[in-house]
Amino acid sequence: MTTIKKLILLLFIQGFGFCLIAQEEKIKEAETAYTSEDYIKAIEIYEDVLLNYGDSYEVYYNLGNAYYKSGKIAPAILNYERALLINPSDGDIRFNLEMAKLKAVDKIEPIGEFFLIKWFRSVQNIFSVDTWAAVGITCFILFIGCLVLFFFSKWMRLKKIGFYLGCVLLVMIIFSNIFAYNQKKALVDRNGAIVFVPTVTIKSSPDTSGTDLFVLHEGTKIFIKSSLGEWNEIELEDGNVGWIHQKNIEKI
Repeated sequence: MTTIKKLILLLFIQGFGFCLIAQEEKIKEAETAYTSEDYIKAIEIYEDVLLNYGDSYEVYYNLGNAYYKSGKIAPAILNYERALLINPSDGDIRFNLEMAKLKAVDKIEPIGEFFLIKWFRSVQNIFSVDTWAAVGITCFILFIGCLVLFFFSKWMRLKKIGFYLGCVLLVMIIFSNIFAYNQKKALVDRNGAIVFVPTVTIKSSPDTSGTDLFVLHEGTKIFIKSSLGEWNEIELEDGNVGWIHQKNIEKI
């Protein structure tokens, strides 16, 4: 490695280290403000950390707590939802999100799901996308080992172990990849949104002259089906659909 390349690598490592230190100092400052019940200051610092250092479910979670403590339910729900997208296995995030939803005006009852779909999603949410990816890679390596055992072992018992264990690992590889793909897709697509105005009337068409269908309140979660100009076609968890202007919502 040339001297210039070594210098560039050293500067990169030092810069990365300084960024981590600066981020940790900012987070500690926000935690101090939160502990002192200065929630507005904590919110400002956490927002700055997200802006300058990227997404983090811990920061989104703490930001949601700060918004919740300051009485701002819609931003609290938004940040809990963002944290849950990154780490769907975290029980604390899910619990705090449910607590925040209790303070929202609209109580939307989700449509009942087939029990197998519900079970599938609950298993999927045991781990995050990165963990499922790691599980898939680990199972694939073990699967290769089982193939070697099956094809090259001279003992019938080891061949059987290699075969049956390989079948189990193959199933785990398939499902871990499906789970990782679904979670990654949810992170990239982000079709969920939160209503960010006190009240908004949902229209039958993407126009202010459209027929009034129903009214939603701040903090309600919606799903964006399609977009037309500055209007979004939305669906609620209970199946109701309509159109809302994009200025009234914030994407998760």
